[in-house]
Amino acid sequence: MSVETVTAPRPVTLTRRASLNAVQSLLDYAARLAVGLAITPLLVGRLGREMFGVWEMINRLISYMSAADGRPTEALRLVIATKQAAVDQVEHRRAVGAALVVWVLFLPLLAGLGAVLVWLSPTITKVPLSLHTTVRLASAALLLSLLLGGLSSVPESVLRGMNLGYKRMGFQAGLNVIGGGLTAGAIFAGLGLVGVAGAQLALVAITGVGFWILVRRYVASFGVARPSAHDVRSLLGMSAWIAIGEVIAKLALASDVIVLGMVASPAVVTTYVLTGYAGRIALGLHLFTTGAAMPGMGGVIGRGDYAHAARLRREIMSLTWLFVTAVGGAILLWNRSFLALWVGMENYAGFWANLLIVIGTAQTALLRSDAFVLDATLQPRLRVVVAAVAAAAILGTSIALTPSLGIVGVCLGLLVGRLIQTIAYPLLVDRCLHRPARLPVRSIARPLAVTLLVFGVAAVLGDRLLTRDWLTWAFGVVASLALIVGLAFAAGLRAEARRTVVGRWRTMLETARG
Repeated sequence: MSVETVTAPRPVTLTRRASLNAVQSLLDYAARLAVGLAITPLLVGRLGREMFGVWEMINRLISYMSAADGRPTEALRLVIATKQAAVDQVEHRRAVGAALVVWVLFLPLLAGLGAVLVWLSPTITKVPLSLHTTVRLASAALLLSLLLGGLSSVPESVLRGMNLGYKRMGFQAGLNVIGGGLTAGAIFAGLGLVGVAGAQLALVAITGVGFWILVRRYVASFGVARPSAHDVRSLLGMSAWIAIGEVIAKLALASDVIVLGMVASPAVVTTYVLTGYAGRIALGLHLFTTGAAMPGMGGVIGRGDYAHAARLRREIMSLTWLFVTAVGGAILLWNRSFLALWVGMENYAGFWANLLIVIGTAQTALLRSDAFVLDATLQPRLRVVVAAVAAAAILGTSIALTPSLGIVGVCLGLLVGRLIQTIAYPLLVDRCLHRPARLPVRSIARPLAVTLLVFGVAAVLGDRLLTRDWLTWAFGVVASLALIVGLAFAAGLRAEARRTVVGRWRTMLETARG
């Protein structure tokens, strides 16, 4: 098929591109979900509860290092998104060149800090002396994956910034299947922790090559041009703030596993991670689908149409609320049964941990929606300052409560710290969109009451439900999701918001069908 055939002659609207991006993301995530559901029990069974917990801990440790590359590809995506209509293609290529320069500048820092973490990883994970080499080798492989991933994500950032993420339809899903196959092969070959980490490294290499080929086909302006000093300084400044924000986000979002593992044990980490698995699936689904609309949001803000951007933000928040209420309620009803069928009841953390994890999931999804908008305004500094205060509160509260409360203490620490962001982010969004800054107390009272009622009832019922087979569980999940969506839509949204949500879904479905 020729490029002319792929780029259809009829105009591609922002809604159509957002819809196609969302479809692509859903396909990708469905593949990732299927692979995760198949591979996780295999990892838990073959590695054991302790080593699976170690695997989760070193994954979080190395993920801390992602910010040490300066996050130039994230800055590149945002810059490209605001310059989608640029006539001079060299402007895009200079942005790519600037991103590569920033990546090279940060490379020594990333490698140095990563080497320190690799060396300390056995101490942090509290493994016996006989496993020190194994843990260090696995951590080193994950570090190499991170180094290579920063470079390979350049073409993907250009594709997403041009609002053409849907062009990778099926490609990303196939990569997830390949990654699952590599991981399963490593496990069955008896390569253990090092083999699993090596599979991740191989997948990153394959992904990078594939995206370079894909983007060269669909983005005519893709390439590298020598950037000016101004290009580098501009992208470096934005990258620095994004990187700082990434470090803070990792401390806020990924410190739970590290704190729990160091205070308790890797086995407790396994219980916590598996109990929160459904919540992370929901967050990932929200991240992909909401992120699909962000390049369009960036284009609207780049044109200075702040009134339109404010309307889009209200739509995103309404859809996010409806999503987290319905999905959160379903998780609370069926998570205990899911874990019993999937990995065994011994991996269920209990009523309060389950409830607090789901509340935290809903809180995080709403925060991310506003964080996306703040980043689309190319003003990450404001978000980073607030996130730093929240991260300090999360760490302090978690460290104080975890020794006595365990998993519940970690969950309470996360909720308390993120409350700062919950209050501040809406004010920052109003400021960036040139609107009066005020807390939307009246507009959120009704949805909040509905969410708390749904979560409370679902948590109590879910602690008493226990299905014996997957078919009954699947039917229950689908039926409860439909019921909660209907109840939440009718009871939690005002008439205007209901019309907006229905109109947006109708438009997205129509444009996705073409």
